[in-house]
Amino acid sequence: MFFTGQGQGLEKGTLVEFRQHNDVRLAVVDRPEGKKHWIVIDDRGQHYTLHPREVTYTVSGQSFKPADIVKFKQTVQSYLDPSGLEVAWELLVEDNQTTSPAELADILFSDRSPEYCYAAHCLLSADKLYFKQKGDRYEPRSANQVAELKHQQAVTEQKQQEWQTFLNQVTQLIEQTSSAQGQQVPLKLPHSPTQYPANWDAKTRSRIESVERFATLGEEATQIAQAREILAALHRPETPQAAFQLLVDLGLWHPHENLFLRRSQIPVTFLPEVLAVAHSCLNQPVSDIDADHRLDLTHLKVYTIDDESTREIDDGLSIEDLSDGRQRLWIHIADPTRLIHPGDTLDLEARRRGTTVYLPTGMIPMFPPELATGPMSLVQGQTCYALSFGVILRADGAIADYCIHPTLIRPTYRLTYEDVDEILQLGVQAEPEIAAIAEWATCRQQWRLSQGAISINMPESSIKVHNDDISINVLDSSAARQLVAEMMILAGEVAGLYGQTHNLAIPFRQQPQPELPPEEELLQLPAGPVRFSAMRRCMPRSEISITPARHASLGLDTYTQVTSPIRRYSDLLAHFQIKAHLRGDALPFSAEQMQELLLAVSTTTSEATLVERQTNRYWGLEYLRRHPDEVWHALMLRWLRDYENLGLIMLEDLGLELAMRFQRSVQPGDRFLVKVVHVDPRQDIIQFQDVGNVL
Repeated sequence: MFFTGQGQGLEKGTLVEFRQHNDVRLAVVDRPEGKKHWIVIDDRGQHYTLHPREVTYTVSGQSFKPADIVKFKQTVQSYLDPSGLEVAWELLVEDNQTTSPAELADILFSDRSPEYCYAAHCLLSADKLYFKQKGDRYEPRSANQVAELKHQQAVTEQKQQEWQTFLNQVTQLIEQTSSAQGQQVPLKLPHSPTQYPANWDAKTRSRIESVERFATLGEEATQIAQAREILAALHRPETPQAAFQLLVDLGLWHPHENLFLRRSQIPVTFLPEVLAVAHSCLNQPVSDIDADHRLDLTHLKVYTIDDESTREIDDGLSIEDLSDGRQRLWIHIADPTRLIHPGDTLDLEARRRGTTVYLPTGMIPMFPPELATGPMSLVQGQTCYALSFGVILRADGAIADYCIHPTLIRPTYRLTYEDVDEILQLGVQAEPEIAAIAEWATCRQQWRLSQGAISINMPESSIKVHNDDISINVLDSSAARQLVAEMMILAGEVAGLYGQTHNLAIPFRQQPQPELPPEEELLQLPAGPVRFSAMRRCMPRSEISITPARHASLGLDTYTQVTSPIRRYSDLLAHFQIKAHLRGDALPFSAEQMQELLLAVSTTTSEATLVERQTNRYWGLEYLRRHPDEVWHALMLRWLRDYENLGLIMLEDLGLELAMRFQRSVQPGDRFLVKVVHVDPRQDIIQFQDVGNVL
């Protein structure tokens, strides 16, 4: 049997080339198989069934055995010099002559023996530059085509070289990070950007940024294809979790990198132009627009009361004995508007941020820290600028009279809540002002309750992370905290009354009246967190508007937050408006402008609140993950889905509220012991084991 055409010359002993799974193979024809196929045998004794159409080249002029294939290939290999093709192309392109493997063998080797012909075939079939196949022959490309292909080839090679350099850099950094004994990326403050190696160029950083976006946003990220290509090249799964781990292995991210913050639109660094303005405020005297009517209260004893870690001191308290026997309470609020003006660089930056963000790992301030903790703050022992709210109360706690003034004060003592609690408990005679303010705070609280205020006092967790160590403290409602809270609420009521009286467009806080459970139903619940939890779930969210309205839970008919202008932009807006009115100037913001600003700021602050809540929960779960053998005291607060036995519990030792699925009958108010059996902070998963009732 004998075939012609594609497999011309096929007979026993013919050496043929064919492709198997894209691999080029050589085999010797052994025998026919049916009418159209042949059995061929390669150098390893492997049999293949081929149709002549599958043969890509027939070595003619010699009979072969399978054992001859290895030597034949070795001989051919020594002739495969691609540089010879360029010489042949230059000869043929001038006359636009086509060629065949045999003719090319003549040009290159001056010999048409089987080895040379097959070598020429191999060179032509592998060539993508000088020749293109047309049927059984090869046509030389034009000089312009070759030049363009060479350019494309050079670009491709450059990209491949650049890609390989990138992979080498990444691999080297992984090895360096891994080999450093006990080395780990320090847990930076949340405003610290990723620090890339100094020798990384912009292209390398851009590639790693695509991995960062994939790790942060998952399938919603841009340039996912590039991130996945990098992961695949490094033999890692093409998932966001693998992208996160790669960044950790590179030493660029900490294992506890804050993805909630990265997913948000919260700015974490200040632009150079903002810092330049801040430095200017520090180094150059600023004229005081309120100098002509700023009240000097430096003779008053002023107490600032905050947590020990607080650096932005934005409120202080005084009490003044009047000649008629009455007392005037003074709530002094930091006056940052002395340094900024509506629409200037610092104002627009604060507007963009909306609020200071407080995270366990540190804070992201609304103003540059040098300003916020320096000339904007009420610093002990220094003459400071404030907006002070003076209030005379009636015996029942209602406001009898009030005034608002830009002031000069000199904070006398910086106290912590613990300091004030101790002063009150010991009855320290040297500081009678503290006791007097506390008495008025209690009076105010009772008055607000008589006006329908709703008191909900749930334990609050304060989570701090320092050098990767986590601490959790439960903040109970102490006398000192209640004192400060009441004074801040009082200042807010005064600001609201002033705004309402003078028809000012300021950010009024309001809260609709909640529909609480019937009193008899609440009384059946244990007093404390269980009852408060039932009430809290019924509380509607507070709202912000330029129209005064009742704030139900505070028991006030009008209320405006003004006590944190360094930390909340809405408070800063109230200061701008109130101070302008006190001076007799036109208000900097119209009602329409204020409404637009409040809408934007509300969106920004809501995002910040969400990031704070998510981050606190993450570190709370991480704390529990690190204490797997601890037994915790738990209190059943309420059912989340009773039909699934899913309830909300509070770990009383930590003040953390978490979901738990029960395997037995329990009721709100039950106390029991639990252990954590599984927790994954990154996936927001926790499972508890019930280990029995509290004895």
